Parts: sequence; C-alpha cells; structure tokens
Amino acid sequence: MSSAEIISEIPKLSHHDRREIMRCIVEAEEDAATITACDELALERFQMLDAMEAEDEKNSTR
Repeated sequence: MSSAEIISEIPKLSHHDRREIMRCIVEAEEDAATITACDELALERFQMLDAMEAEDEKNSTR
C-alpha cells in the first residue's frame, strides 16, 4: 500500500483510530518526547479554549 493510499483512507477512520495512528507515528520519530510534549500542551490549550467558549456561551444566554 502506498503512502497516498494510506493518506486517502485517514478521513474514513474514527477519531480514536486516527489518534492511535498518530501516537504510533510520534513514537517512531527520534524526537518523540518533544512531539508528545507539544501535543499534550496543545490539547491542554484547546481544552482551555473549549472551557472559555462554554463559559462565554453560558454568560451570553443570561
């Protein structure tokens, strides 16, 4: 299977399956620790934004 074929199948996968594939790819990289740290920090920041948006939504409906 070519990389183009693999890439074309990615959108068809579940979120969980895509995250698992991403985890395997990151682990295969030499700088896996740095990539993992960046991913964790990004996730934390997105969760903060989600919380802020939820709070804004709650406040705007009052």
